[in-house]
Amino acid sequence: MKITQSQNNDIVILSIEGRLDTLTSSTLQESLEGLINSGQHQILIDFTELQFISSSGLRVLLSAAKQLNSLSGKIALCALKDRIREVFDIAGFTMLFSIFSDEAAALKHF
Repeated sequence: MKITQSQNNDIVILSIEGRLDTLTSSTLQESLEGLINSGQHQILIDFTELQFISSSGLRVLLSAAKQLNSLSGKIALCALKDRIREVFDIAGFTMLFSIFSDEAAALKHF
């Protein structure tokens, strides 16, 4: 998995490429915790290049969302492929996250 970080005003954008699974979820968790602990409380995760997500990846996202919620922050997701969206649907995560079709739509949310 590869994580690319960029910034749009006070919104941090993480672009995830590859697989978010048991082997790679700790990398995303460390990135998110580092951002949150450094005061970044508006985070957009772009899944354009994400090929697979497991329950470990979902757990990392849920943990970050809870942390940000307690700090009055926001997390949003965008560009979920159909098979990734299906995992979110099955897990009930579409009700927990703001999910947008693309980065531009998600940035308007903030």
